[in-house]
Amino acid sequence: MAEFIATIEHVIKGPAWGCQMCGQCVLHSTGMTCPMTCPKTLRNGPCGGVREDGNCEVKPEMQCVWNKAYGRSEDWPLPQSWKDEFNHLRPPVDNRLKGGSSWKNFFSKRDRWTPAGWGRTTDDQEGGH
Repeated sequence: MAEFIATIEHVIKGPAWGCQMCGQCVLHSTGMTCPMTCPKTLRNGPCGGVREDGNCEVKPEMQCVWNKAYGRSEDWPLPQSWKDEFNHLRPPVDNRLKGGSSWKNFFSKRDRWTPAGWGRTTDDQEGGH
């Protein structure tokens, strides 16, 4: 069943948002832009190599994922609560979840686990679990 859910999720999110199936989706907090499409897979903002034209240093023909995310979070009619999360610090990706369903991980709260020593997450700071 988990594999079926992951397949359905990829069919929906892949073409629409470029989903890379990391298992820890943050589309809502990144202007509906998958940060895993960044060649460096940076989840917390752009690297120091963004070109003057706003394109990626690794793939010069590609707009920086984080420039795209920022523009979308500002311009798209997204819920304010999603826009407010744009600058929140995201924990590192748990690569053991790659290829699995972020929907399943969201409801099981598996996507909120963080490495030992990571400290408090945004949810902890706001009274979450």
